[in-house]
Amino acid sequence: MATVQTDVDVLIVGAGISGIGMAAHMQMSAPGHSYAIVERRENLGGTWDLFRYPGIRSDSDMHTLGFSFEPWTHEKSIADAPSILEYLNRIVDERDIRPNIRFGEKVVSTDFRREDACWHVEIEASDGTKRSLKAGFLFLGSGYYDYDDPYDAGFDFSAYEGQVLHPQFWPDNLDYSGKKVVVVGSGATAVTIVPAMAEQAEHITMLQRTPTWMISRDARDKFANTLRKILPEKIAYAITRWKNIRMQDFTFKVARNKPEKAIKALRKGLDENLGVGNYDKADFTPPYNPWEQRLCLVPDADFFDAVKNKKASVKTGHIAGFEAAGVRLKSGELLDADIIVTATGLSMAVAGKIDISVEGERVDFSDRFYYMSCMFSNVPNLAGVFGYLNASWTLRSDLVSEYVCRVLNHMKVSGSPVAEPILTKDAEAELEEDDIFDFSSGYIQRSKHIMPRNAMGYPWRLSQEYVRDRKIMRTAALEDGCLRFSNPCQSAEAKDAPQLEAAE
Repeated sequence: MATVQTDVDVLIVGAGISGIGMAAHMQMSAPGHSYAIVERRENLGGTWDLFRYPGIRSDSDMHTLGFSFEPWTHEKSIADAPSILEYLNRIVDERDIRPNIRFGEKVVSTDFRREDACWHVEIEASDGTKRSLKAGFLFLGSGYYDYDDPYDAGFDFSAYEGQVLHPQFWPDNLDYSGKKVVVVGSGATAVTIVPAMAEQAEHITMLQRTPTWMISRDARDKFANTLRKILPEKIAYAITRWKNIRMQDFTFKVARNKPEKAIKALRKGLDENLGVGNYDKADFTPPYNPWEQRLCLVPDADFFDAVKNKKASVKTGHIAGFEAAGVRLKSGELLDADIIVTATGLSMAVAGKIDISVEGERVDFSDRFYYMSCMFSNVPNLAGVFGYLNASWTLRSDLVSEYVCRVLNHMKVSGSPVAEPILTKDAEAELEEDDIFDFSSGYIQRSKHIMPRNAMGYPWRLSQEYVRDRKIMRTAALEDGCLRFSNPCQSAEAKDAPQLEAAE
């Protein structure tokens, strides 16, 4: 037991942005470790392969949604899903990551056994066959929502005679030309679908219970495209990325600290895009301040153009029920619909719904505190990515991957196959707890009860401040008195040694 015998040093769950990023970071920063990626789908890309609805695109700029190590070189910084998939596939092939991906497989359960200092993992293939393996470290790049069961708003469609669609399960080759469409919801998905379907539909209505703050920006980043013409690609990308990070941080803090100033700027943008007096301000004025939920990005004002051109409309109201011809509102109005799209939100999931246990005892993440934004109290050799709510997902993914690579290297150098954030009951009692997600979005509020706990200060915290996180996660000492590195194999040998001597 002097050394840990595993099939792979690091098992990465998910071949989306987080999983691919971790593999690339390991090749660059922890090359002495083996890894494998299991991906339940038949293609890589995660979110960008799963969702197929019209117009699907990023709602963050690709200079921050792109990786720190791989410049985004497309002219458009607000990119569609095919462009993002091309970017991810190119990285996977250029860095020879693809041979390490096992498609059509999912992790069903995993148990950490201390005497082996590793995870015993059960994997199920798409054909139902199962296999087991041992992994030293588990990295969860499985995202944050339930891939199987989106949020069910509880609508009764039994009387409706048209077609009902959910964005998460979009059918191939849907013909909606000349049809009346109602999209129920007002979030990023709805704001994306409406202008895309408006091009062919007879008319499309976004039916919202409450409005969302919207902001328009050019899909092309003029600053980035100009910089690329005069500077080397990587330098231009780094400058653009940092500029966008700081601008995002600045606008978020202004919105939170001076909401009236943010509201004034957003209303000015609405007037410029829709025309003063040409729209009902109530349909575009939420009952909450900007950045209490994510802003809805409208690239090149496409949503506003669809509304101005009368191809799309916004209706604020409450649903009374669904009839044969469409949606009946509590006001009495009937919205005719050949197709109804339920863009009502998603359901969140923790740890990819994997049954995770330590020594046979199931891990309830709602009882654990985050550690350094990626690990969990008293859970050894496990890290996961939950991106920023107020910035691009990949910003956190990059930081987490870098940090885990530091941990892996320290484990190897110190001869410690176990790295575990230790939080005693006494220490936990002294922690001041914080709201893990200070956002009012429905999908977040519905899921708080399953999420890990959050303290006011580091290291027991999932922060929403990238610039601060970046400094801490890159420079903080690994041996901080909380993250314990150990070798249970050596401990077992030490216990056995006197017995062996006595026997001799």
